[in-house]
Amino acid sequence: MGKSDTSSNIKKVAVSQLKSGMYIHDLNCGWMDHPFLTNQFPIKDDATLRTLGTLGIREVYIDTAKGLDVGDAPTEHEVKQEIAQTMEAIANEPALPMPVSLEQEIGRARALHKEANQITKNMLKDLRLGKQIEVEKVEPLVEGMIDSIFRNPNAILPLGRLKDHDSYTFQHSVSVCTLMIAFSRGLKLERPIIKEIAMGALLHDVGKAKVPDEILNKPAKLTDAEFDKMKSHVVQSIIILQNTPGITKVMLDVAGQHHERFDGTGYPNKLKGEQISLYGQMGAIVDVYDAITSERVYHKGMPAPAAMAKLLEWSKFHFNPELVRAYIKAVGIYPTGSLVRLESGRLGIVIEQHPEKMLQPVVKAFYSAKKQHYLPPEVIDLAKPSCQDRIVGHESFETWGIDAAKWLPV
Repeated sequence: MGKSDTSSNIKKVAVSQLKSGMYIHDLNCGWMDHPFLTNQFPIKDDATLRTLGTLGIREVYIDTAKGLDVGDAPTEHEVKQEIAQTMEAIANEPALPMPVSLEQEIGRARALHKEANQITKNMLKDLRLGKQIEVEKVEPLVEGMIDSIFRNPNAILPLGRLKDHDSYTFQHSVSVCTLMIAFSRGLKLERPIIKEIAMGALLHDVGKAKVPDEILNKPAKLTDAEFDKMKSHVVQSIIILQNTPGITKVMLDVAGQHHERFDGTGYPNKLKGEQISLYGQMGAIVDVYDAITSERVYHKGMPAPAAMAKLLEWSKFHFNPELVRAYIKAVGIYPTGSLVRLESGRLGIVIEQHPEKMLQPVVKAFYSAKKQHYLPPEVIDLAKPSCQDRIVGHESFETWGIDAAKWLPV
């Protein structure tokens, strides 16, 4: 069967349209947002439908070649086309300049990122021992991270991709912190508020210190009881932070609301729309983005450009659509550190953004997709009028067996 035929078999439908005899091709949500062992399965009974109805999932993809059809449902190809058009519109919106070059900022960014990981790791370790968070130890670090991102966010943001399975919890917190600073910068928020947002982001998962390691690092699907225990980390974070001197309401909003959803299907309080603070809405977007792009023991990370498309798609229900657009503008349609395919047949890593030309970043090309071998690395500024190449799609590092860390500019 041809590719176009296969694509037309995959359709997006509302959960309310599902019935027995259909085949779920993609649950269209994060791995941790559902209890099923796999993302693809036939619907055989009403119990499955009832479970789907309780998860907060609004739309899924079905495979009409393996089960019943819904005649007027859009195909996966049509959905992707619509998202691509929105991305182009976002690319034409003005963005903020970067005061210093990538080369000038790389060294400082690397040192800051290393320090952030160590401080966050020690903080979670201390919490497990019953010690209190010392906010004053974190503040200088956060100030430095804000300075770095305001100088040039391309230096520190890609470092968030470099996580290992055993250290995910604290590395995720550092990554969410840097992304939230970039997001806040894009929204042109005041510096004192950005500092509070960043502090809240770095501390947003402190409640996981109260969740057993065997649940946090379980290399398989969680049971319902384990999933409930995992979700309890939000309430635990709130309790810890409410009892920590120096914690503000903004910090609490980031930590306590990052699992709420715009349509009221999140947790712990099922807040809806503007009941969720701006900072909680921002945290929800960034937390999901970092989670779905991260490699874990039990699931593969999604390429960053694909994750941006998913945020846009899910903003129909789960996120504030205007904030999602602002986040994409702040971080990039092809975020720094992404692997892209060029029209010339080469693969390359995005090493720097052009705020005014988001579809034409600076790319380091180093691999021939056609001949499947490495090439002498070449830095290509796709925005230059003389450049004859362009991005035609994004790729997965894993698919090509490429070590992302080796090719990042840091």
